[in-house]
Amino acid sequence: MNNISILEFIKKSPKAELHLHIEGTLEPEQMFALAKRNNVQIPFKNINEAKKAYNFSNLESFLKIYYEGAKVLLKEKDFFELTWAYALKCKEDNIVHTEIFFDPQTHTNRGISFDIVINGIYKALKKAENEFGLSFKIIMCFLRHLSEEECFKILDQALVHKDKIFGVGLDSSEMGNPPKKFEKLFKKAVENNFITVAHAGEEGPPEYIWEALKLLNVKRIDHGVQCLKDEKLVEKLSTNQTPLTVCPLSNIKLKVFDKLYDHNLKKMLDKKLMVTINSDDPAYFGGYLNQNLIETQAALNLSFKDIKTLLINSFKSSFLSEERKKEYINKI
Repeated sequence: MNNISILEFIKKSPKAELHLHIEGTLEPEQMFALAKRNNVQIPFKNINEAKKAYNFSNLESFLKIYYEGAKVLLKEKDFFELTWAYALKCKEDNIVHTEIFFDPQTHTNRGISFDIVINGIYKALKKAENEFGLSFKIIMCFLRHLSEEECFKILDQALVHKDKIFGVGLDSSEMGNPPKKFEKLFKKAVENNFITVAHAGEEGPPEYIWEALKLLNVKRIDHGVQCLKDEKLVEKLSTNQTPLTVCPLSNIKLKVFDKLYDHNLKKMLDKKLMVTINSDDPAYFGGYLNQNLIETQAALNLSFKDIKTLLINSFKSSFLSEERKKEYINKI
């Protein structure tokens, strides 16, 4: 297969996206439109200025702008429109299944009710499911820079919406906020039948990945790129085929790696790890899922077989039923 057909293959194949923060799909144009509609002040004069601000030095510098941007989301309609815009991107990129994160604390701490947030997101995804067959799971993330106590309060609110929320995760500032800080919280989440995942080993050490596996009982590691620094960990992840939701363009934007060419994704694939490619916060990191696949393929010279493996892994790593997984994999 030559490069033209690899490109076609990427675009036309069905795929699943497993690491996507819905608040991270807020494009500058939409941010301005919502700021105007809701009469909210944002720290940018125009769309170009906003785009220029999207040059980050690390995770912290990104989060600052990410939380600023989220301030324009006030009403159920805003969350609906945000999510619907992403659903249309899924259609465009041939994403047939998505498992999205949302950060309720980013909104409840601003006085927006939990119900407004979840209902807006859920209604948009239901519409996409009915109109073009996009299947989905919603995962609620706890903000790890906050206390475990505050996170318990948000877990209680999530229980009311158990019919809409499939699992819980852990995101925000990783350094200095190890998974073990939330051991009791995740125990309670598991007792209430939430599936658990966690961001670990993006900037944080391999130790954080061990903690997420052992103490939080996670079924999937979000990012996990630091795992190669620990041979025992690589062995465990490989043996158990623990999914790792890698986000290449995000890793470059946040300086986890200098250039895409330096990314360790190919090494992870060669070590038979269950890696997948995802877009994380695409409005801020310069590309949705297909863009991540296309640029990574070119930079790391991934073979047709590598790409096929990544696409199959996206379904294998999802929380779909075995039957649905097979159905999608057969279409690749």
